Amino acid sequence: MEGHTRWVLSVAFSPDGKRIISGSIDPTVRIWDAQSGTLARTLNHPGWVRSVACSSDGKRVVSGCHDRAVRVWDVETGSLVLGPLLGHTGWVYTVKFSPDGKQFLSGSYDSTVRVWDADTGHAIRTFCGESSIRSAMFSPDSKQIVSGDESYMVTVWDMQSGDSITLQGHQGTVFSVGFSPDGERIVSGGSGGQIIVWDAKFGKALGRLEGHTDIVTSVAFSPDGKWIVSGSQDNTVRIWEADRLDAMPDVE
Repeated sequence: MEGHTRWVLSVAFSPDGKRIISGSIDPTVRIWDAQSGTLARTLNHPGWVRSVACSSDGKRVVSGCHDRAVRVWDVETGSLVLGPLLGHTGWVYTVKFSPDGKQFLSGSYDSTVRVWDADTGHAIRTFCGESSIRSAMFSPDSKQIVSGDESYMVTVWDMQSGDSITLQGHQGTVFSVGFSPDGERIVSGGSGGQIIVWDAKFGKALGRLEGHTDIVTSVAFSPDGKWIVSGSQDNTVRIWEADRLDAMPDVE
């Protein structure tokens, strides 16, 4: 699919698989027909678009931008529904809707994860990390958030209490995190080609996936939880069996 004129930093499918959303430094969000590859809509932004995500009903897209703002768009009309939502004091690196569609989050260079009401755009909660947040995601039940940051940490936040646990084992920036579909595991990818799989409840490292030779920029579980897919700056995308992990002697 051709149309962007500069790097594409984020892509996402709509839940029904009919659309693809892409965000670029050109700086636009583009909505494509997944079957034909034709461009359906272009959403202009004032700065680089770092992250895009689609709501669970497929009707809205959230975007995070270099202007430190978050925006929500109507997929069919291309109109701006919410925003620009202000509060972050640094670039917005990551955005995600909650599975129940009631909230969305944004993670920023300002070391915070902010949670917003999806109907009103009001800020609900702010979680403060140790350094720039590069990736964040809701758990399947929308009760937790996992984040990865530049202080080598994976952090799991409780939405209600605000309590957190930190998962230590990475030796560089954590660029991508994700929950398994059942919410029992977390996968994280980062510098040095590291991919680690964790027990989400106890914060214990279950093992690692070895093979990438450069920064892992994106990781995700398959919908059935049996596979993990990863993308890296070593110019490869790899698919792994989620239960076949290498040991982690360096993490207790």
